[in-house]
Amino acid sequence: MIQRIQSVFLLLLALGMLSLLFLPLWSKTDPASQQTVVLTATHLGYQHADAGMSVPPASPWPIAALAVASAAVALLEIFQFRNRFNQLKLGMLNILLITATIGAAFYYSGIGEQMLNIKIPGTFEAGFYIATLCLLLNLLASRFIRQDEKLVRSMDRLR
Repeated sequence: MIQRIQSVFLLLLALGMLSLLFLPLWSKTDPASQQTVVLTATHLGYQHADAGMSVPPASPWPIAALAVASAAVALLEIFQFRNRFNQLKLGMLNILLITATIGAAFYYSGIGEQMLNIKIPGTFEAGFYIATLCLLLNLLASRFIRQDEKLVRSMDRLR
């Protein structure tokens, strides 16, 4: 049921979490050597690696896995419109998944901070802020699902 506002929010959430796979999450540039470390959902490394550059100690695949899982839960949540209690439970699960995605982005940005030993901090990019926006969209969808449940319960009382 796409005509309900919470379904629109959940669809935007799923699209946002899938776009997280293609957008940079974090970057840091060394002004002296012009080297840039970029974090995406699938890659943490130098943008233009020279021969002497080290390989990052970890691959950020958990960010991509959590983002895809969150998008899948959001799409499943849309089609649970007949059971609003299930939608609310899936919404809580999605809050955990999105929060874990943001936490993983923080963790891997900390690893990226250590790759360039300069005192200038890195900057969070569009992908990180889209994940934060998706958290807000999920909260709005949960709010409207609860309002629907209250409306149905009030109609049951009138019968």
